[in-house]
Amino acid sequence: MRLQTLKSLLAALGSGLLLAASAAAQAADPGVSDSTITLGMSAPFTGPNGAYGKDMKEGALAYFAQLNAAGGIGGKKIELLALDDGYETEKTVANTRKLINESKVFALMAYYGSSPTTEAMKVFSDARVPLLGTISGAGSLRTPVNRYMFHLRASYSDETESIVNHLVALGITQIAVFYQNDGFGKSGKDGVVSALARHKLKPVAEGSVERNSQQVDGAVAQIAKANPQAVIMVTLFKPTAEFVRQMRKAGQSPQFSTLSPIGADFLVTEMGAKEAHGIGISQAMPYPWNDTLPIVKEYHKALQAFAKHGNYSYYGLEGFINAKLMAEAIRRTGKDLTREKLVNALESSNFDLGGYKLGYTPASHNGSHFVDLTVLSRDGRVLR
Repeated sequence: MRLQTLKSLLAALGSGLLLAASAAAQAADPGVSDSTITLGMSAPFTGPNGAYGKDMKEGALAYFAQLNAAGGIGGKKIELLALDDGYETEKTVANTRKLINESKVFALMAYYGSSPTTEAMKVFSDARVPLLGTISGAGSLRTPVNRYMFHLRASYSDETESIVNHLVALGITQIAVFYQNDGFGKSGKDGVVSALARHKLKPVAEGSVERNSQQVDGAVAQIAKANPQAVIMVTLFKPTAEFVRQMRKAGQSPQFSTLSPIGADFLVTEMGAKEAHGIGISQAMPYPWNDTLPIVKEYHKALQAFAKHGNYSYYGLEGFINAKLMAEAIRRTGKDLTREKLVNALESSNFDLGGYKLGYTPASHNGSHFVDLTVLSRDGRVLR
């Protein structure tokens, strides 16, 4: 009788332990195991803008390689699943669903593009999966605040205001705008219009180009007709290069200025140093070729160790900073890692990542307002 009672107690105890283990397993968020934390990324690695995504991914992987070599976070190593979207909205949305529903990632990071991220936002918000860092300064992604999206870089409004203020201070008031006809370009154009309005000015002309296109003839005709002193270009490197070439062929030599998504090194490669000389570029990241800032010095060291080269870039540095911010936020979340705790940790923290500072609150997920104005030299270097 006693033996039967003991067996019953052991069976009950075993069942209780199994139920407890099952409940604990169910409580754990996807993407987190005893040994790894899995993150997801969607960006262009092919197509006209593939160079942007490749640099971002390389920078992020360089940081995670150094982090994992040092033991990871609490003994857990970071894995990054990076999917190619070719800068196409539908592909970005499909990638987001795949990363969340099939790959079961814990969180997302380093997305690329305003329109693709806007559509993907509907997917990751419904799933309550945080996205930290996207190559976009679009106001539509920032207002109203989305609980599951955190921005790493300044807004296009911050960048265009800095450019307009600089041009007006030089006495330049006849300013046109050339923009990409999507969320990225329209947000930047709106920033230019708003910044000019604060100086009681309006664009003297506007022209646009479709995403992933270099058909700029119409925009050139429209803007050249206004004979502007300056053109602010809210476009990526291939259409920008074509626009500048055609404007010069039309006898126009305004001050050309563009925003950080351009990728200075890609623009120089596309145009050649001589033709790119004098183009102004606002930057939303620290200068990546001078290691006076601790974060840039760390990036140099990690990239050399991981990629075995020193081809530094703004996009590479941004990917690196994005990865470091994600790691620091996870670290601050504590032992029991969940997505909601990650969001709470971000919303209640200020971060100094080695000279690049960010801060979030429940009312603002903007992170940074850092803008640096640069210009391309005769030999293709970015000068501050």
